[in-house]
Amino acid sequence: MATSPYITDVTQENFETAVIARSREVPVLVDFWAAWCGPCQTLMPILAKLAEEYQGRFFLAKVDSDEEQALAGRFGVRNLPTVKLFKNGTEAAEFLGAQPERTIRALLDKHIDRPSDKLLQKALDEEGLDKRGDALATLREAHEADPQNDRVTVHLARVLCEEGHIPESEHLLKGLPRSAQSDPELTSLLARMEFLRLAAQAPPLAVLERTVAENPRDMQARLQLGARYLLLDRSEEALMQWLDIVRTDRNFHDDIGRRMLLSAFTLLGGKGDLVRKYRGLLTATIT
Repeated sequence: MATSPYITDVTQENFETAVIARSREVPVLVDFWAAWCGPCQTLMPILAKLAEEYQGRFFLAKVDSDEEQALAGRFGVRNLPTVKLFKNGTEAAEFLGAQPERTIRALLDKHIDRPSDKLLQKALDEEGLDKRGDALATLREAHEADPQNDRVTVHLARVLCEEGHIPESEHLLKGLPRSAQSDPELTSLLARMEFLRLAAQAPPLAVLERTVAENPRDMQARLQLGARYLLLDRSEEALMQWLDIVRTDRNFHDDIGRRMLLSAFTLLGGKGDLVRKYRGLLTATIT
């Protein structure tokens, strides 16, 4: 393989400098390989090609696992090739076996900083200072400069959603690649959009509370009241409304009470005492 400024052989002696220290500046992809390993020989030219193409936005470190058994053991390498990505001094991702170029490229793009990431950080800082208008303008600028940056797209869609621009937010999200669909922030955003749409069509909170108090079997009022409660961070009160719908009428809007509970669990991070409690109550109700 031709000598490249973006590819280096790594040993136990220089690992801290060539990988750990360097990864605090740019990501480092560490390829654990061996001469007898056929898939390693298939993978290596792909990694070298990407290292040249990315021109220093990541570095490729090659570890001969036969020569560096202690180093391979240190990182739990049991199969070859094993490729680990280091960023900011720690292991951030890995894959096993000879993966196709598109898969490796997707992994790299997820972890390599782009110029638009600086604008993204500026927008997040502006949000932290409660300058939401400035944050939205900065995110629009970042997205216009780099529409392929999925991180920017998700944050722009989130702010648009929170500002009530739901159709524009949905349009942005529809353009995201399949690989981004499992991002936790995205799944949480999609759940939140569902509640925002419900609340946008609902009467004021006080009206809904009065309606449910006077007519507990008004499922539509309970449905909308739950959305309003959730968006006010009154999460348990919201879950109680939807659980009551499940208990009263599972046929209402095709079991929407159960679906709202599941979406709320996603928005709440899928764990924690509150989610565990209401998962249990839901299971007990429907079984």
